[in-house]
Amino acid sequence: MDYYETLGVNHTTDVKSIKNAYRKLASRHHPDKGGDPEQFKKVQEAWDVLGDPQKKQEYDNPSPYSQFQQGQGQPFDINDIFGGGSPFGDIFGQRRQQQQRQPMYRTTIQVSLKQAYTGSSQAIEINTAQGKKVITLQIPKGVQSGQQMRVENAIPQGTLVVDFFVQQDFNFDVRGNNLFSVHSVSVLDLVVGTTFDFKTVSDKTLRVTIQPGTQPDQQIKLTGQGMPTPNSGRYGDQIILLKPYIPATIEKEIVDAIKKYKDIQDLKSNK
Repeated sequence: MDYYETLGVNHTTDVKSIKNAYRKLASRHHPDKGGDPEQFKKVQEAWDVLGDPQKKQEYDNPSPYSQFQQGQGQPFDINDIFGGGSPFGDIFGQRRQQQQRQPMYRTTIQVSLKQAYTGSSQAIEINTAQGKKVITLQIPKGVQSGQQMRVENAIPQGTLVVDFFVQQDFNFDVRGNNLFSVHSVSVLDLVVGTTFDFKTVSDKTLRVTIQPGTQPDQQIKLTGQGMPTPNSGRYGDQIILLKPYIPATIEKEIVDAIKKYKDIQDLKSNK
């Protein structure tokens, strides 16, 4: 299997674009969304390699002892190197058998932005050698897409690796720990100033003030109202982008006042 072909990228694609391709395909083929489990496994396997700089380098430049032989992604057999009858082969073979008795399971779960903010719990179902097992996971506060969590002993004699995918939110754009939102405002309110209510990701309603003479491209920052930084107790900021618009109807008196003001400014600039 060619990992680059699986993700629809090539050797020159940067890490961010590879990650974006992985997220898109993982969401499309996820079994919980009716996708193909086998294709999802292939996408996950490709990301495990291309998303890790060291593994990617080994994959791009395979050595005789690399686990990546001509892009097949299969681990090499130590007995092939030392020979089946070698004591080294026996030693490493025993170690490999021990590792095989500790199966690793992997799954991807999608969480909402609110879940990532609060760090709520979520139940998932895993198919194990002993049958289906339901596990309740604690979602870390401030988790971001692409981050992983390793859970030991959740499955008997096995390890569970969880990949997180944070769903897009209509009201908030996530950039690191900061959140960005757009607020439409009349150009008249930018001139004279106004206030409006803004609901944060934590469902707090804050009264926000727009000062008189605010420029259309100006931003308003609500400190500490963004996403939590894991294990720190700190929070990012909420940034509000002001998007101005011209009211559909403006009273004639206001238009006349604006024209009069404009005439005065034109006279001053021509002096």
